[in-house]
Amino acid sequence: MLRNAGASIPPSWYVVAGILSIQAGAGIAKNLFAVLPPSAVVWLRLLTSAVVLMALVRPRLRGHTRADWLVAIGFGVCLATMNFSLYQAIARIPLGIAVTIEFLGPLAVAVAGSRRRVDLLWVGLAALGVVLLGYGDGHVTLAGVAFALLAGAAWAGYILLGAATGRRFPGTSGLAIASVAGAVLVAPAGIAEGGAALLDPRLVVIGLLVGLLSSVIPYTLEMHALRRMPPRVFSILMSLEPAAAALIGLLLLGEILTIGQWAAVACVVAASLGATRTERTRAAREAGPPPAPDPGER
Repeated sequence: MLRNAGASIPPSWYVVAGILSIQAGAGIAKNLFAVLPPSAVVWLRLLTSAVVLMALVRPRLRGHTRADWLVAIGFGVCLATMNFSLYQAIARIPLGIAVTIEFLGPLAVAVAGSRRRVDLLWVGLAALGVVLLGYGDGHVTLAGVAFALLAGAAWAGYILLGAATGRRFPGTSGLAIASVAGAVLVAPAGIAEGGAALLDPRLVVIGLLVGLLSSVIPYTLEMHALRRMPPRVFSILMSLEPAAAALIGLLLLGEILTIGQWAAVACVVAASLGATRTERTRAAREAGPPPAPDPGER
């Protein structure tokens, strides 16, 4: 029953729920930077994801080809690189600018996979909104821009390899394996920079919560969504990230946006809704009319 209920939920809803979850986790994680460096927070996120998913999923390690393992490990590398680079960028340049630069990754995926002019319209509208959100005060350093660009490239790889991993591994087993690979990759930097602070029980509990909200829940939802929608449409839907961040920032952190920033939010929301609607229309048109019922069936 749960499986059938999950299949009836539109994949776009999974993406939206994952975005809200990851932004809520980011709001909580933001307060950790005063006591933990970004690499340590990222490691806690990935470690929580790896432990929880491996315990719940218990993936089968046999029966997969070498290509399957390379895809899953590559997915884990993109997962770790995306989170590590973004946190490093946020530590050096304003959040809005970092997210704007990072969005170049999924935007490139959307443009590369476009086949219709209307898709370019939604991509352009989303890009306009993200660029507007990126304007603001603050110093921009070369290192911060470089980390944001790396995060964007990893985000593009995450979208493509996430879809490939979902096709090769059942359920969320591929995500569990990728989380382990990502946690191992970030562990040296996270442990070295976190030091004794990682032994504080309070920080461990907060890190567990951040890991659940920022990794386990959203990545699981996104894996389900990527199995049922093209990576291009997923990329456009991810433009909801700024809108979700604005909402979470207002509710959890008391951050109030200007009129111009709300206009930018409206742009990305309109682009996401437009992409979802046109994709649903195209899918319905390709499927054709429903088959006539069999007279022998009730």
